[in-house]
Amino acid sequence: MSDPSYRLSLPARRSTPVVFSSPHSGNDYSVEFRQRSRLDALALRSSEDAFVDRLFACAPLLGAPLLAARMPRAWIDLNRAPEELDPALIEEVPRQPHNPRIASGLGVIPRVVSAGRPIYHGKISKDEADDRLSRHWQPYHRALRGLLDESHRLFGQAILIDCHSMPHEAIEAQGRPGTPPPEVVLGDRFGAAADRAIVDRIAAAFSAEGLRVARNTPFAGAYIAQTYGRPSRRQHVVQIEIDRALYMQESSLTPRPDFDRFADLIARVVAGITETGRDALPLAAE
Repeated sequence: MSDPSYRLSLPARRSTPVVFSSPHSGNDYSVEFRQRSRLDALALRSSEDAFVDRLFACAPLLGAPLLAARMPRAWIDLNRAPEELDPALIEEVPRQPHNPRIASGLGVIPRVVSAGRPIYHGKISKDEADDRLSRHWQPYHRALRGLLDESHRLFGQAILIDCHSMPHEAIEAQGRPGTPPPEVVLGDRFGAAADRAIVDRIAAAFSAEGLRVARNTPFAGAYIAQTYGRPSRRQHVVQIEIDRALYMQESSLTPRPDFDRFADLIARVVAGITETGRDALPLAAE
């Protein structure tokens, strides 16, 4: 199933309350967008979670849906609130109380890509910003809410795995002296977005494959985790950040020669994650 804003890959039969989402892997860069940008094609893609949707493409074969963005993060950031509009980029937007994401140019419609490089030569209109929200942000989140509602209806709970990648340099300084940095960071907003037992199981699935796992530092979860993570309602969100250097050449945004081997490793992790909740399925889901 596809839409201008997303690709939805569904399993032949839902067999798990787990849903996978990849909001930053979109790579539909229109000719118009590339022509309007002051950046070259490679720089424009630098904020993209390239190939994350491919890493988790096995999810439907394991009974879980996968929702993946089509539009790039540089065009619209699906992991931001729709009201996080940047007055430095968008005309007729009033200044708001200080918001560090907007101030750094990383609102729902980004002003910059990684390393603070400006995307545009000037401002865009408020009408254009509203059009991006209605055509891309809103459909993606409608689809996401629908999948979580379906999990509740079938299984009595929903577990959203919010899939991302992180630049290697962002985590190089995270390890203790003499200790290598984490390769995977799980974010549950310090327990506010997911029950600890669920995060423990996800951490164990990565650790079983020999990956170093950290929690909430330096990434604890953003809009999606904050908005959809409601453990008291049996709705859990865990953000996953994977070191890009494990599977791609960051300088050229190309897969490493051993990409398929790493994708097989992630498939085993996904298999372990999708078992979460299967041990207590209601009869209606059987």
